[in-house]
Amino acid sequence: MANMRGPRFKEARRLGLNVHGHPKAMKRADKRSRRDARKLSEYGKQLLEKQRLRAYYGVMEKQFLRYVNQAMNEEGITGEVLVKKLETRLDNLVYRIGFARSTRQARQLVSHGHILVNGKKVDRPSYAIEVGDVITLKESSRKNELFTENFSERHLEELPYIKRDMENFSGELISMPNREDVPIEIDDHLVVEFYSRK
Repeated sequence: MANMRGPRFKEARRLGLNVHGHPKAMKRADKRSRRDARKLSEYGKQLLEKQRLRAYYGVMEKQFLRYVNQAMNEEGITGEVLVKKLETRLDNLVYRIGFARSTRQARQLVSHGHILVNGKKVDRPSYAIEVGDVITLKESSRKNELFTENFSERHLEELPYIKRDMENFSGELISMPNREDVPIEIDDHLVVEFYSRK
């Protein structure tokens, strides 16, 4: 399984956006290191937004293109459909619920078999979660202090499409996310324009 393994803070500074959510990611950021510090062409703006969106979810180009093609073939505003598909990946929801401190750590939790979906082990980070699915930390994994501390201490902003159950170490996708509720700073229409010109 291919992963994005480059230095995260350097990538965030280059993209000019804290795509990894770490509080120290932008500490050394300055205008010179940002790609959008200089004047960009329309193509450059589209490329930058595409790279930012990919970095938010840690998805490789080939897989990202599949999501774009799926979104283009579904009803609705393509950019919003694309964001919903990425937001409801299992690894991302493991992060949003609070089991992990980053999408990278969440992907590792899923791959190593620590996560159950509706009571069954799922070890595929890209698994598409549907409304009503319950994501739970495996009982034996609750002995790991890192995982339990993440869940109990990470005070994320409340998201209207996720319900957390602190007692049972679980979270449920209670509705499909509305675009305005997804906490990412992206002009998704620019991403769609980038792929539409090909």
